[in-house]
Amino acid sequence: MNIAEIATPEYIEVDVGTRMGKVRSTFENGNPKGIIVTNDGEYEGVLSEREVLQSHVEDDAKVAALTKPSRNSPAPKIDREEDVRETARMLIESNAKVAPVFEHGDLWGVITDDRILEAVLENLDTLSVEDIYTDDPVTVNEDNGIGHAINYLREHGISRLPVLNENGYLSGVVTTHDIADFVIRQDHTTTTGDRVGDNDRMLDVPIYDIMNSPVETITLDATAKEAVETMLELDYGGLLITPEDDGRNIVGVITKTDVLRALTYTEEEHMDVQITNISLLETLTRASIVESIQEVSDKYAEMQVFHAHVRFKEHKEKLRGTPLVHCQVRLRTNKGQVAGTGEGYGAENAFRVALEKLERNVLEVKGITSDEEYRGQLLRKLNEL
Repeated sequence: MNIAEIATPEYIEVDVGTRMGKVRSTFENGNPKGIIVTNDGEYEGVLSEREVLQSHVEDDAKVAALTKPSRNSPAPKIDREEDVRETARMLIESNAKVAPVFEHGDLWGVITDDRILEAVLENLDTLSVEDIYTDDPVTVNEDNGIGHAINYLREHGISRLPVLNENGYLSGVVTTHDIADFVIRQDHTTTTGDRVGDNDRMLDVPIYDIMNSPVETITLDATAKEAVETMLELDYGGLLITPEDDGRNIVGVITKTDVLRALTYTEEEHMDVQITNISLLETLTRASIVESIQEVSDKYAEMQVFHAHVRFKEHKEKLRGTPLVHCQVRLRTNKGQVAGTGEGYGAENAFRVALEKLERNVLEVKGITSDEEYRGQLLRKLNEL
């Protein structure tokens, strides 16, 4: 199945010379997945709400300030005849919810994550939420400031945070859209002279004041189809997961991205690996990443890896021109999910640190032992006889 019938020629377009204030208002009023940026009619890039929220560009600045290659990873250019599965992979690896679609080299329209999910909805009955969800979610407290939430969203590359009350129970959820909406509304009520001090005060506003409550939840035994239907109906990017008999405790999160990632799983023998922010690799190659993860997987006979997700994030700090990079490697296995994170100057160093932590964490998963460790244990037992 290709995307020819599900891509759309309808999209919001702005020129690189447009004021950022107008773009922020567009996100507030229309809640688009992204905005196509052009330069004299030629495609230039895509702006997402997250990029606009996390930028420090003033309202009077031009859109061009956010479309420079040094500022963000470009959205993939997708051919109108591209396969749905490959399109899903490209959206995930570019951390994008919308991407430009080209026909015969010309910009034709866009493809969104929602369009793909709607097209494959009937095929999602075979997957359960438990098959594809993300466990151990990052949470915040009701009295944490909005600045705290923004830092968490940036650090972990996520779009929503479950909110816990003083007793540690689930009380709400806050998303990038909630924060963007609040910031834009506050900007409209301040003057230029007040703005600097007011921005500082906004960062201290408790999350409780802007979070959504009550929370839309789902259980692990629900189907992926049920989860997607709920997300599409409510226009949510994700749902929180709670035990069937206890809505106060959170066990995980399922997002549209998790479902898209499941679409990329293959029946082939080679490991399925997804890489987010692949533009940061530089000296590291996709092949070397796959090989390294495969080596870890092969050492543990009882662990079968279904899918691996490697995510890179660049920090502002640099050492002799090389940026500090955060890396997370997460495996979905027959023993559950396991992850390792690390930081280093350059993607290759960050990946090696994350891989080492991943292997240590694998050994902590119940029932997993390496061939070498098992052999050593057996020899010790023989010597004790």
